[in-house]
Amino acid sequence: MIKILHFADAHIDMANFGRHDPESGLPLRVMDFLQSLDEIIQSAITEKVDLVIFAGDTYKDRSPAPTFQREWGKRIMRLSRAGILTLLLTGNHDISPATGRAHAIQEFDTLEVPHVHVVHQPRFLTPSDLEGLPVQIIALPWISRSGMMSSLDPGSVEPGQIYAAFNAHLAELIDNWLDATDPDLPTILTAHASVEGALYGAERTVMLGKDLVLPHALVKNPRFDYVALGHIHKAQNLNKDAHPPVIYPGSIERVDFGEVADRKYYVLAEVSKQNTRVTWQELKNIRPFIDIHVRPESDQAINQTLQGHLPPPEELQDAIVRMVIEYPRAWEPLIDDNQLRELTAGAFEFHLVKRPHFETRVRLPEGRTASQLSALELLNFYWKASSSNLDQERVQTLNNLASSIIDEVNTEE
Repeated sequence: MIKILHFADAHIDMANFGRHDPESGLPLRVMDFLQSLDEIIQSAITEKVDLVIFAGDTYKDRSPAPTFQREWGKRIMRLSRAGILTLLLTGNHDISPATGRAHAIQEFDTLEVPHVHVVHQPRFLTPSDLEGLPVQIIALPWISRSGMMSSLDPGSVEPGQIYAAFNAHLAELIDNWLDATDPDLPTILTAHASVEGALYGAERTVMLGKDLVLPHALVKNPRFDYVALGHIHKAQNLNKDAHPPVIYPGSIERVDFGEVADRKYYVLAEVSKQNTRVTWQELKNIRPFIDIHVRPESDQAINQTLQGHLPPPEELQDAIVRMVIEYPRAWEPLIDDNQLRELTAGAFEFHLVKRPHFETRVRLPEGRTASQLSALELLNFYWKASSSNLDQERVQTLNNLASSIIDEVNTEE
């Protein structure tokens, strides 16, 4: 039995909201991500795990600022100094589309950091590759479309069949690797990829599209003893109450309002042949997101209505808050933005999104239908019904332009 810690999708420089810390100079939101990362690293050391698997996406893009590389490096070096074998997969945010360009975590390979192994192409790792650890790992980092093409015979594959052809190629490769495994040792599959049937936030199911989507039958192969996934930010077990566990731990912090209700985790697992025990570890101190949508039914006491949708001050404190308001454009002057901002002053950040809508229905004279009116007559009805408040001179200019276009079309016909 080996004990592993599995996490993914750190995105430590995802500073979409908030201010900077005056002491460190770091964005406060980056410090939120680093706080979760610290908790994960400390758990690995405290629990004396044999292996840490990070299933990809260190940063928000492939060109992180040196400051963020420093912060990530400091934490991975803690694992190295503790003698904990650490496997880092490259994710889609970590790699460059240009051939030959370094990926975002290249330095750990270049400097040959002890006990830290970076996987940037599909590999089958045996105990001899893993410092004698009694486990076998099939590792699939993010595979780009160009990477798929390079592994296929381009002349034999139609453009629309690339993903299907690569899936068949990948299934054959994994079967060959599984046939080469030691039957007495546990086998782990780790991948940064979408899996058919997985859920994104807001209950969106992964479907075939631009990403490579692994078939659920491939990841649920009973010859695996644990499947460590990354790429989808929603925590889930795709093979619940069955073997092997197929785990997305999710991102380590909320990235945007699409994750507003998601709880955040890393996973501890005790892996042995045909017997794995999984423990979900919920991350503490995740910054709350509050998403409020309001569509007032009346303009009467509209500000009291909006204020009534705000949670109590203690819930707003240090939260990232968004209030989306939908209303007729005529009500715009009635909404007191300043009062809403005063009431949410304790929030980490408050976003007021105003979505006025327009009444665009055009009423024709009684007894008349659109087919009985000319194009210019219909256009004049539109100007009268429009909320655009065009002056008469502008309307006349537009009518003249419309008339010339109509005459030109009629002449050509």
